[in-house]
Parts: sequence; structure tokens; C-alpha cells
Amino acid sequence: MDQTAKGETAGIPTLDIGSVDAIKQQLKSYMVHNVGVDPEFATQRDWLYALAHLVRGRLSEQYLETARAQYDADVRRIYYLSMEYLTGRSLLKHLYDLGLYDTVAQALGELGQSLESVQEFEYDAALGNGGLGRLAACFLDSMATHRYPGFGYGIRYEFGMFTQRLENGEQVEHPETWLRYGNPWEFERPNVIFPVRFRGRLTHFRNETGDVVTQWVDTSDVIAMAYDVPVPGFASDAVVKLRLWSARATRDFDLRYFNEGNYIDAVKDKTISENLSKVLYPMDTTLMGQELRLMQEYFFVSASLQDIVARHHRKHPSLDTLPDKVTIQLNDTHPSLAVPELLRLLIDHYDYPFDKAWAITRGVFNYTNHTLLPEALETWPIAMLEAVLPRHLDLIYKINHEFLQQVKYAFPGQPDVLSRMSLIDDAGRRVRMAHLCVVGSRKVNGVAALHTELMRSHVFADFNRLEPEKFVNVTNGVTQRRWLLQANRPLADLITGAIGDRWASDLEALKDLEPFAEDAEFRHRFAAIKRANKQRLAAMVQDRCGVTFGPDMMFDTQVKRIHEYKRQLLNVLHVITLYNEMRAGRGGDRQPRAVVFGGKSAPGYFTAKLIIRLINDVGAVINHDRSIGGRLRVAFIPNYNVSAAEIIIPGTDLSEQISTAGTEASGTGNMKFALNGALTIGTLDGANIEIKNAVGDDNIFIFGKTAEEVGDMRARGYHPREYYDLNESLREAIDMIASGFFNADDPGRYLPIRDALLSGGDHFFLLADYQDYVDTQRRVEEAYRDEAVWVRKAILNVANMGMFSSDRAIHSYARDIWNVTPLPR
Repeated sequence: MDQTAKGETAGIPTLDIGSVDAIKQQLKSYMVHNVGVDPEFATQRDWLYALAHLVRGRLSEQYLETARAQYDADVRRIYYLSMEYLTGRSLLKHLYDLGLYDTVAQALGELGQSLESVQEFEYDAALGNGGLGRLAACFLDSMATHRYPGFGYGIRYEFGMFTQRLENGEQVEHPETWLRYGNPWEFERPNVIFPVRFRGRLTHFRNETGDVVTQWVDTSDVIAMAYDVPVPGFASDAVVKLRLWSARATRDFDLRYFNEGNYIDAVKDKTISENLSKVLYPMDTTLMGQELRLMQEYFFVSASLQDIVARHHRKHPSLDTLPDKVTIQLNDTHPSLAVPELLRLLIDHYDYPFDKAWAITRGVFNYTNHTLLPEALETWPIAMLEAVLPRHLDLIYKINHEFLQQVKYAFPGQPDVLSRMSLIDDAGRRVRMAHLCVVGSRKVNGVAALHTELMRSHVFADFNRLEPEKFVNVTNGVTQRRWLLQANRPLADLITGAIGDRWASDLEALKDLEPFAEDAEFRHRFAAIKRANKQRLAAMVQDRCGVTFGPDMMFDTQVKRIHEYKRQLLNVLHVITLYNEMRAGRGGDRQPRAVVFGGKSAPGYFTAKLIIRLINDVGAVINHDRSIGGRLRVAFIPNYNVSAAEIIIPGTDLSEQISTAGTEASGTGNMKFALNGALTIGTLDGANIEIKNAVGDDNIFIFGKTAEEVGDMRARGYHPREYYDLNESLREAIDMIASGFFNADDPGRYLPIRDALLSGGDHFFLLADYQDYVDTQRRVEEAYRDEAVWVRKAILNVANMGMFSSDRAIHSYARDIWNVTPLPR
């Protein structure tokens, strides 16, 4: 049982916060006793913190009840290890989960406050960046909603990734100070601490039985301290805990240095140690940055595994039963060091022989792969591992030796297979962390049907030949509670009025919405909600970008991490093509279009940051060109996050999911947009394929080469300049970028983009897909002009999103990978 929930079995005292009067009294009490402010003079931020503490108390009660139930039932627990949790704001989610939204809104109103205004003072938790972290947040929500015995582990980043600001159109990174006013949802656990060791050296000796024993000595240690965040389920009495680790120095202060007047060295250990939990993904363009990131990843998994083992020991005297009571999901390769770390704990701390320790380790872990891109499959230099984690490198060599013996017997006379499957890339002198995850796990899953197929046939083809039963698919999903009930309350109310509210916990119920696509009155109400959401998005764009969008324009959106494979640049080429046609009066009367971009580039990713600047330069010219009569507008919304997404997604007409086929593992933005009635233009990549199969070919706009065609073209030799030479519109767009048309102050600024497309091989096939993309966009316009046709398609998208719930994904994990069942209510 958890340290915060063990011991007593008597009933837990509960708060009566079910009525408006009770909530008002509790709010005043919390304002005085927790916030320390007179309610008569409280600010809206004060009311936020009073309300958060009130709600947190109820969540704490529910968590203790959940933990006791799990402890008494002696369940097998799911531990989810992820470097990111992109939770967004929590207040409204928790109020919806507890069924208190309307009551709290009324109570605040009677106290002279507005819930809508108060919740705006909550910061988005800076614990993630993109889809990986948002998926983890959705999964915890689904575990709690359906009462699975789940538990999340991560890092409590003090500054997150960064706050993105645009200065002269360029991304500029600033600290993400989300903890400036504290985090009212967390519980600090100064009594839950674990040492995490780095560096040092190995010594070897024989024990009394003659076995060689290895000791890791002379290490530099850091303390991991826990912070707990409760994650409730919707209309469920279960709560999942998210435990986040913060780095602390083993010594905060060296009095000897201080007394000598050396004040900097007196706190040096504290400063260096606490860097481990400062920022998400320190820039890895330098060796120092790479080493910090490696240490960060190990810090988080070491603390988590020590905690997991300690919790298991409180109920079970032997670790032999660990695989029966514990299943650990590795969310991508970031937590891969958990594999040798558990092995180290079993061997070095609990005296297990290697073979038995390795069997236990392999029985505990499962691995989710999130990428097919070779450069995104983590590898670490052997020299760096040897310096920072010598014991783990020693164990990785041992794992690799034992594994390659198995490979040698399975594929005799095939030394090339041994080289491909080795955990060590001898040519580059690096350790392949994805291989380590595969070898050390019971199950390995992809996150969309195409992704899993390509994972089996390409990335891990040899491993699939060796253990085909190990590889399974679990298509990603999103929680409808956040992305429809909370983000789009008017649409949620319309749906509930039509088919009831079962969809909130069983998204397959949306199928009952299909007949309403033929109901003119329902379509009219659906369209009115979309228009209101567009007006809300237009107000955000005006406020943050100074760009005016009209609600009659088609809102065309691409918001996601900025990366070449996601092909924001292809979208820009189409925008320039539209602009040229409008300026020249070509192509007839074009549908007015408002194009929205958003997303962060990694700080050291030169090309992605250049694309952001290009988007802003192109937008500046188009938005000020009176010759096109305001029929085309472009805006890049800075600092895209969950709270921004909750406005952008419901207000979007067209969702851009245009990655090169075979590069996007799944995507979850595609699901969120479709769930809110946006139509998708996309390639046959990731979950787009499954969305297409669900909504029907007539209700999605598919273009571009397939993954197989991309592979064939790459193998035969792809010549992008041929497309440039033969296509006048494409040539005109690229030449405008290269010539300085959009940036007269620095005409050569975008030559690297032109060169990457024409001379650098156009690695992601933008030019090959350009014309099909432009033609498909024309079909989009034709459909949009007929409102009844468009709205019917949008309703059918919503109605067929049932399989894309994170609830379905969690049920699949529970059945096919974790072998767990929900706790009874």
C-alpha cells in the first residue's frame, strides 16, 4: 500500500461539499485557513486557490479510499513511466469529474465571482510538450474513470520546456514559470525520498561461495523527493496518483566554504543537483546538454523503481512475485534505463543471481514505441554511459551477451542479423535504447495499425521474426471528457440532448448520432455552435496575433510540434499558391480561408525554427495585401498548449494531418479535431487510416503517396527537381520563398529551405505530394461551399469517433498487455 494510505482501516472523514451553501462556507473557510486572505478583499487568484484546496481535499479522500481498496484486494498495479504529462489546467476537469461544475459556478456567483474568470488564473502545468505527454494525461484519466489500479511517474519540471514568444517572427524561448504562485493540486512528500547515484567506479570481488560480486562505489548522489498529484476519474470514485520527482542535493549548504567567504561554492552542490528537474528536454546539441538529459532520464526511473519495489515489499516479503503484482509501461524510450536499473536493484541490493533477476525484469516491463524515425530512436554514446552510469553499461553488456546467444541459435550462420539486433552499435559506439526496451519487455506495442505493421516489418523486423507474439497494436485515443465535454460544452450538451450522456464514459455511444446528420434542425444547431466556436477562436487570434478572422471564412488549422516530417512547409506552399491565384485572379472565386498555425520547435532545431519564421513572414505579407480583399489570412498562435487547444480545436473547420506517409506513428490531434466536427485533410499515415475507415471515404480528404509508394520512390531514387521543373505553380511558390519576396530585409534568409527541397533530396516528399495536396484542397473548398453537405460530413465524423477514445485504448492495454481488471465500485 502507498505510504500515504497505509495503516488505519477506519472510515476516512469526508467533506460535505455537495450543496451551494456548503460550498460557500467551505470556500470562505479555505480562504481564511489555507490562503490566509479575508474573503472580502480576495482577488480572483485567491478564489482560485481556495477553490482548488477545497476540491483537492475531496480528491485526497477519494484517493485514500482507492488506495485502501487496492491494498486490501492485493491487485496487480499498472505503473506508467513517462517523461511527459501534458495535463493542461485541472480545475474545470476536476469539477466535471466530481459532478460539481454547476453547483460551484452558482456558489461562486453568489459570492460575487465568476467561475469562468477565476479558472483563467490557473497556469497550464508545464510537465510536457506534445502528443506523448497529452496521451499520458489521457491514459491516467481513463484508468481512473474505469477504476484500473494505475499509478503514473514523471518529473516535476520547475520550468517545463519553455514559453514560446515571437519576436520579429522568430521563436524566442523564455522560462515557463508555471510554479510562480505554487501548484495547488500537488502534495509535497518530504518523507518520500530516494538516493539516485551517478558516476563512480566498479569494483569486483568473489564472495564466500566463489561468485563474482560487482559493487558500484564512490558515486555522486542526488536525492529524489516526491510530489503527488491526484488524477480523478469521471463520475467514478477512483483516483489515480501521479507521482513527480524533484531533484534535491544531498547537501544543501557547505558551511566550510561559506565561512571561508566562498559563497558560490557553498551552494554549488545544490545548484548542480537541482538542474535535473529544472527543464523538460535540455537542449542536446552539446555534450553537456546530452549528458544532462541522460542523467535526467535515469534520475526519474531510478527513483520510480525504488518506490515501486518499496511499495511491493510493504505487502509482499519476496520480489519473486513482482511480475505477478507489478506491470510497468515504458512510454517511449525515455524511461529505457528502467530495464538495467531494476536488474541492478535485484542483483546488487537483493542478491538475486543474474538469470533469475533478468527473468523477473522481463516479466515486469512493456514498451510503447512512438516513432519510426531512426533519428528519434534514442541512442547513447558508450563513453557517456561509462562515465555517468558505469554499472548500467556493465549490465547492458551482460544483457546483450545473453541475448545474442539466443539470436545466434535462432539465426545460425547470419552474422548480419547479430549486428542488426545487438544492443550495441559497434560502428557508432552507441547503445540502442529501443533495442534494450524490446529485449527487456514482455510486450511491445505500436500506436496505430500502420505504425505497428511498419514496426514489425521494418524497424524491429528481426525482433519480430524472433518473437512475433511479443508485438501488438494498441491504437492511441483521447479522452472525450477533456476534448468534448470540457472543451466544447455547447456541442456536448447538444449531443447529450439528442442521444443521452452515456458517450461521456463510452464513446461508442456516439454512433447513435448518425441519424441526426439527416436532420435539418440538428444540422442548423450544430452549425450555430461551430460558428460561435469560430468567433471565440477569432477573438483569440485577434488578441494574440493582431490578425482579423471573419467567421464566414473556412478555418484551416495545423497545430502541432514543428518538425519537417509533419510538413508545415507543404501547408505554406499551398498558402502561397492560393495567394498567387487570388492576386492574379486565377482559379475562379476562391473560398475565403483563415489559416492557423501553432506549435513549438526544439530550441536547437534550425530548420524548424526557420519554418516558423517563414510562416510569420508569409502571413505578414498576405495579411497586409489589400489586393486580395482579406480573402486569405494567416496567423501563427504563439505558445501553443492545452488551454489554447481547447479553443482552437472546437473552432476549426479543416484539420491538417499531412505528414509524409509512414512517418507519423499515430497522432491524437487528428482524433480531437474530428471529435469536434472538423473534417480532415491528410495522408494515409498513422491513425488517419483508421479515421478514414471509421468515418468513410466521403467524409475525409485523403491525398498523397502511400507509405509503400514513398518507400519505392526512395529505393528507386527520388528527384524532387523534376517536380519543380514541371509544375509552374510549385516553381513560382519556391522561387518566391528563395528570392526574398516575403522578407525584403534579408533576401537570402530562406535559401536553406529552397536548397533542402531541390538539392538536399526533399527527404519528406513535399514536392511529390504538392499537386495532389493542392487539388484536394480545391475539393475541400467545393464541399465547404455547400453548408448542408459540410455539416452533414462533420456530424458523421463526430458520430464515428467511438473507437478513438483513450478508454478503448486503456481497455486494450488492460486485456492484451497488462492482464489487469477494474476494481469493483
